Amino acid sequence: MTAAHAPAAPLAAAASGPLSGRVRPPGDKSVSHRSMIFGLLATGETKVEGLLEGEDVLRTAQAARQLGAKVVRHSPGSWSVWGAGLGSLLQPVETLDFGNAGTGSRLMMGVVAGHPIVARFDGDASLRKRPMKRILDPLALQGAQVLEQAEGGRLPLVLQGSAEPLPVEYKTPVASAQIKSAVLLCGLNSPGRTIVIEAEASRDHTEKMLAHFGAEVTSESYGPHGRKITLEGRPELVARPVRVPADPSSAAFPLVAALIAPGSDIVVEGVMTNPLRSGLLTTLQEMGADITLDNKREEGGEEVADMRARFSSLSGVDVPAARAPSMIDEYPILAVAASFAKGETRMRGLSELRVKESDRLAAIAAGLKANGVDCEIVGDDLIVRGGGVSGGGLVETHLDHRIAMSFLVMGLAARNKVTVDDETMIATSFPSFRPLMESLGARFS
Repeated sequence: MTAAHAPAAPLAAAASGPLSGRVRPPGDKSVSHRSMIFGLLATGETKVEGLLEGEDVLRTAQAARQLGAKVVRHSPGSWSVWGAGLGSLLQPVETLDFGNAGTGSRLMMGVVAGHPIVARFDGDASLRKRPMKRILDPLALQGAQVLEQAEGGRLPLVLQGSAEPLPVEYKTPVASAQIKSAVLLCGLNSPGRTIVIEAEASRDHTEKMLAHFGAEVTSESYGPHGRKITLEGRPELVARPVRVPADPSSAAFPLVAALIAPGSDIVVEGVMTNPLRSGLLTTLQEMGADITLDNKREEGGEEVADMRARFSSLSGVDVPAARAPSMIDEYPILAVAASFAKGETRMRGLSELRVKESDRLAAIAAGLKANGVDCEIVGDDLIVRGGGVSGGGLVETHLDHRIAMSFLVMGLAARNKVTVDDETMIATSFPSFRPLMESLGARFS
C-alpha cells in the first residue's frame, strides 16, 4: 500500500506589509538524510544536531531502523544513530516506505545494492510516478538485481543487493547528486575503487560526509564544469557528530518574501553557503537583491552564514542552464521573484524539473498564469515577464511542497490574495513554514 495522504487543506496568503525579524529555517534536507544513512553504515554513536524533522527525513530514519540501526530522538532536532556497520545490514522484514522522499529512497537503494539483502521500496502516489531507472541502471552494473518493479522502473520495486559490489567507473547521464550518491554508497562495500564522473558538478554533500566519516574519497575537476569522484572501497566508517546547517532551499522562502514585500528587512540565521547550492543567491544578487552575508563560519563540514535580506527593486536576468544543478529546487521561488522584477527573466535548461515531485515546470507556469503573470515555456526554458502580480488565483500544488510554499510567498506581495489548493505536504521539508513566516509578519488564512 502507498502512504496515505491527509485530506487537502487549502491556504491563502495576503499582502502583509513589511516583514521583519530574525529566523532560523529547519536543517538542510540533503544533509539530514545523509546523517541518518551514514549513521546506519558507521560503527558507534552518530550524534546529530539540527536534524530536519520533516516527513521525508523521518522516513529515512525509519528505513535505517529497519536495516539494523538504533535511532533515538532526544529532543527537537537532536538525535543519535547507532550503526549496524558497513557490510552488516539486516534484511528488512517489511517494505521500506519512503512516502514522498525521493532523496531518501534513491540513496537507500544504493545502500541496499551494496549489501547481500533484499528490500522492497515503495512510497506515496507522487513518489510512485518518479523515475528510478536512472538509479537502477548503474546499480545493476555494480551487481544489484531488480526482482520486481512497476512499469518504467518505478515504485513499488524489489531490489536484491550484492555481497561483492563490482567496482565501476560511471559517467552520470545528467547532473544528479542522487545518481552519484547511490553509486558511491553501493561502492562503499566494493573491494575495489568506484569512480563517478559528472559533466556538470552536482551538490557534493555525500563526498563531504564520506570524508567526515573516514572514507578515502577524492574529487577533482573534469572538463569545464564537471567533477571526477574516486572512492576507495571498504573503508572503516566511524561515527562522527553531525551539526546540520540551515537548509538554503528552505531559507529561500523568507529571503524572497523580504525582497518582494515593500519595507521588509529580515535576517535568516545559519544558512548553508556551499558553492554548489548557491545558484539562487547568485541569481537574486544579479537581479539587484539586497542580500548580505554576515558571521561566516563552518558547521558540520559545511560553510554557513547569516543572511540579511531587504526589500529590493529587482530586474529580469538570463539564468544559464549551467547553473541549474546548484539551484534545481529553487526555480519555483525564483519564478515568484521574477514575477515582481522589471523586465524578462529567462531560466534555461529546466528539463530536470519535469521529473521532480510534480512536473514542476508545468506547475510553476500554471500557477503564474493563474495569478496574472505573463510567462511561457519554450523548450526547456521558462520565460517570466515581471512587473507585479495581480493575484487572486488558485494554484494547483500537485502534492509538491515547493510549489505550495512559493505561491504562498507570492501572495504576501500580490495585489490580491493567492490560494494554494493544499498545504499539508509542506511538512515533508519545512514543517515550521507557517509559524516561521507568521513570526516575520506574514498573513495566512
